[in-house]
Amino acid sequence: MFQNISWRYFDFWLLGAVALAVAFGTTMIRSAVAGNEVLLPLINRQIYFALAGIVLIFVVAAIDYRYWMALYRPMYAVILLFLVTLTGFGQTAFGAQRWFQVGVLFLQPTEFAKIVAILVLARYFHATQNQPRDLRWLIGAALWAGGIIGLILLQPNLSNVVVLSVILAVLLWVNGMQVKHVILAGSIAVLGLLTVVGLTAAGIRISFLEEYQQDRIANFILPDPEASFGATYNVQQALIAIGSGGVTGQGYGHGTQTQLRFLKVRHTDFIFSAISEEFGFVGSLLVVIIILLVVWRCLRAAQKARDVAGMCIAYGVATLIFFQGMVNIGVNLNIVPVSGLPLPFISYGGSGLTSLMLGIGLVESVAMRFRQLEF
Repeated sequence: MFQNISWRYFDFWLLGAVALAVAFGTTMIRSAVAGNEVLLPLINRQIYFALAGIVLIFVVAAIDYRYWMALYRPMYAVILLFLVTLTGFGQTAFGAQRWFQVGVLFLQPTEFAKIVAILVLARYFHATQNQPRDLRWLIGAALWAGGIIGLILLQPNLSNVVVLSVILAVLLWVNGMQVKHVILAGSIAVLGLLTVVGLTAAGIRISFLEEYQQDRIANFILPDPEASFGATYNVQQALIAIGSGGVTGQGYGHGTQTQLRFLKVRHTDFIFSAISEEFGFVGSLLVVIIILLVVWRCLRAAQKARDVAGMCIAYGVATLIFFQGMVNIGVNLNIVPVSGLPLPFISYGGSGLTSLMLGIGLVESVAMRFRQLEF
């Protein structure tokens, strides 16, 4: 398990970028709570999770990622059990059952399900690397991911269903999915999206969507310009915060929308708006650059991976961070509907941060055991 460990290949650039993002995020959470006594304990919790996460990266990196492949069945079974239990007994927020409460901690199995899905798909693509890229191969991958996706959809948690679907699509593509299958899948996805948008615009209820989910879509495509509160309030305040930040911002702890608490869920979903208000365009651009640096180092590890499994792990984690980050920023800019996805490494959330640190540890494990090139 720990044989042939060479720390000289450990990607300290990746670790540094992650540490910088987490440190900046924790600092912004301190400002975003704006003296709210109920939220103040979250600052120390995030610090504890961050420190534990750094240790987790080193521990996971020290273990050969191929050993995780051997445990894919029990990991898959355990996460399915957690998701099934969550659907019946989990705590509810924003219309979905999202976590278990263990003392003062909140455990979100969905966050860890993303990492398990990446590992399971990595194992599948490694085992089938010599098989033809036909519909049977494609359906096999979809079935492995579908078990997790289906249970998350039952919560219902549509945003993370989309995240996992994007990860599946990217891994299918990098493993040689045929163009005709890409066109077929893309056509079905576009048709489904247009159908949902059309029915929502017409005011017709869609049975497989919760009311709050469809309302978010309706408020995005048909916003009420006279609405001063309600479903569009958070986005309106986010845009005001971003616009008032200007180039260099109003200063740390001096953002009016943030400190006067007009901006809601400012320590999680809308922390990017708080950053933009207090640090301006410069600060928000720095956040984007840090996230892109993390993604780039993950892609680099994927390109140097010694096998298909390692490549898929690194590509999967890169896709998770990039897509989730860009969607969160898009929500803050009112480019996409409100999704509830946090900003990676920046937003508050113990389960989300721990799962991302676990993913980074797996990428480091891949990087440390890269393919030796022979000349």
